[in-house]
Amino acid sequence: MTFLALFLAYPLFYNVWTSVHDVELGQLLGGAERFNGLENYRAVLDDPAFWHSVRLSLIFTLGSLLLQFAIGFALALLFARPFPLGGLLRSLLMVAWLLPPVVSGTLFRWLLDAESGAYNALLTGVGLGALSHDWLTDPSTSMAGVIFANVWVGVPFNMLLLLVGLHTIDPELHEAAAVDGASAWQRFRHITLPLMRPVSVTVLLLGLVYTFKVFDIIFVMTGGGPVDATRVLPLYVYEVFFTFFRFGQGAAAGLLLLVVPLLAGVFYVRRLRREDEAPAGGAV
Repeated sequence: MTFLALFLAYPLFYNVWTSVHDVELGQLLGGAERFNGLENYRAVLDDPAFWHSVRLSLIFTLGSLLLQFAIGFALALLFARPFPLGGLLRSLLMVAWLLPPVVSGTLFRWLLDAESGAYNALLTGVGLGALSHDWLTDPSTSMAGVIFANVWVGVPFNMLLLLVGLHTIDPELHEAAAVDGASAWQRFRHITLPLMRPVSVTVLLLGLVYTFKVFDIIFVMTGGGPVDATRVLPLYVYEVFFTFFRFGQGAAAGLLLLVVPLLAGVFYVRRLRREDEAPAGGAV
């Protein structure tokens, strides 16, 4: 309780207090904070840059979630059956998840660099030099670049949870369906997908919570640029705090940032509670 009070409750309540006061650098140093009610929230919601960041956060989150889940599911299906060196390959894939996000962001910033990047060098080496591009300095492709990096980081997490879910499916169900003449696609559609639905929802909800608040990878790769093309909501909050020193508005924006992960977290907890209560209520 002491740990939660010091490192969770106090920062949260102090942030709420700051969000309803006029706190800029001068007031913070002089201790002359003025209560202004919901004025900071009104200023944030009236700021076009805030809604631009919300839109970019939704694009980044949805793009990352769909690709992470699809690739993770495909890899989970691949590793569900044993094959030579399968354990080694699965361990190597986990490296992407274990690396610190700053390291991953730095790696992809180098890979996608216009002049010395390995990706452009690879295209040139295979005779596709015409496709070389300034991936992170072009506003039309910079978001795709950071999504690509975040997908690389998140795929192992999705694969691991989905693989655990696949191992809980009784193989006799697939064997019986195969005996009855069901094709591989029919077995996947009518057995695997329905039985994997609880795990899939959990993976997507956790991915939503983690992805919506991603800051470090994007900050390292693009810093929110070029021309605010990758300034997602966490970077907007950072900019209001540490570039313009509008601490009251930054606190308000930070609390607004919590809305989507908080709703996803509440839905996730309620879903777990319903699953735990289902056997007691006679549900299957």
